[in-house]
Amino acid sequence: MTQTDICFCPVSLTSSAALEHWNGVILGLLSHGTQTPVHLGRLMEAEPDFAMGHAARGLFCLMTGRAEVIGAAWEALVTAQTCAAQGQITERERGWITALSLWLEGKPTAAVAAAETVLRAMPHDTVTAKLSHGIRFMIGDSAGMRRSIERVLDAHGTDHACYGYLQGCHAFTLEETGEYELAEEAGLKGLLYAKDDAWGLHAVAHVHDMTARPDCGIALIEQNTAAWGASNNFRYHVWWHKALLHIERGELDTALGLYDAQIRADKTDDYRDISNATSLLMRLELEGKAIGNRWEELANFSENRVEDGCLVFADLHYLLALTGADRGEARDAMSARFARDAAKPGEMPARVQDPGLAAVAGLNAFSEGRYDEAFQNLAAARPMMPTIGGSHAQRDVFERMTIDAGLRAGRYDATETILRDRQNLRGGHLDRFATTRFEKLNAARSIAAQ
Repeated sequence: MTQTDICFCPVSLTSSAALEHWNGVILGLLSHGTQTPVHLGRLMEAEPDFAMGHAARGLFCLMTGRAEVIGAAWEALVTAQTCAAQGQITERERGWITALSLWLEGKPTAAVAAAETVLRAMPHDTVTAKLSHGIRFMIGDSAGMRRSIERVLDAHGTDHACYGYLQGCHAFTLEETGEYELAEEAGLKGLLYAKDDAWGLHAVAHVHDMTARPDCGIALIEQNTAAWGASNNFRYHVWWHKALLHIERGELDTALGLYDAQIRADKTDDYRDISNATSLLMRLELEGKAIGNRWEELANFSENRVEDGCLVFADLHYLLALTGADRGEARDAMSARFARDAAKPGEMPARVQDPGLAAVAGLNAFSEGRYDEAFQNLAAARPMMPTIGGSHAQRDVFERMTIDAGLRAGRYDATETILRDRQNLRGGHLDRFATTRFEKLNAARSIAAQ
């Protein structure tokens, strides 16, 4: 038996209660809601043979970027395949199983292709669009994210229950591809239809970060708490954005206060929470702010992730904690593991090889004050850094370290080139960081000329 879910797609469920919980899973995933796992659990209690539910559980495990859940993802795949073999399922559901299988095989790009196959048949399938969006985000395919969302926009009218969330996804892809005005427009439009769209609101916050408008960004976050206040740990990321905007205003104490009161209010080891924390502390240190012993707590978690190796993006943020707390043994172990992983075949090891190896060498050198070596390695990693995933705003911590390493090493011409590239990425806007670094650059050149 099939029913129709809120994406207007057939789903192999027999009871209205199960359908209600599946719709809850969809809305929870789109809104980054706290009840997503609750709905999934109740859904599987009601319909334990629902193959797509098992596939969803496996995919959600992989999205956490944690090595210890890979076993659970494999179990979910086996169960999904068993359920699929025992009954009739839809092609959409089969596509999710295929996507999970391919991702587990180390082929995330192929997993995206499986999701896109589903979307070609059902462009109104918002949750599959979000799946493609999420995997592409983790592998740094911003252009692909935008193409994917724009292919399904016409299938989402204002009468679609998920219209607002898709607008939020579109806003993020527009921002990441440099269309800042269009991104702001799409994100604000989405909030009119989905007031709990944390992803769409954060896309607009990205716009304000990239265009150096901190007052607008802070007001946006403070005036739209309904969009993110009740979300899962994604709310810490929104607080992180607010802290960045306060740094842009020169309010370093406020940013550090947000770190303590909100961003690390819960001492989790989720890689997204660790990346929020480590990148914020590093930004503050680059601005001369003393951050006390805060690296220690993050390093304690990061030591347990030395052999994780799921995402280069996550590993580099763990390394920030290890270098910040001067955990030399763990830092060296991570460097050695990067060297081993880089020699393996496959899509993700290729990212370890480039830009991972150079980035790790650069971060280690920076922490030891070897700034010329740090600059050379971090600059070498720059062209491929988008492939580690994350956003421009998240990866900007490495850009800032590269620039500061160049200034400290006396690499003035090369550093100016990177500063100009960074400014161009922001549509020509000069933020506080760029302004102060251009001032330092000019002062250093003046001294050298004398």
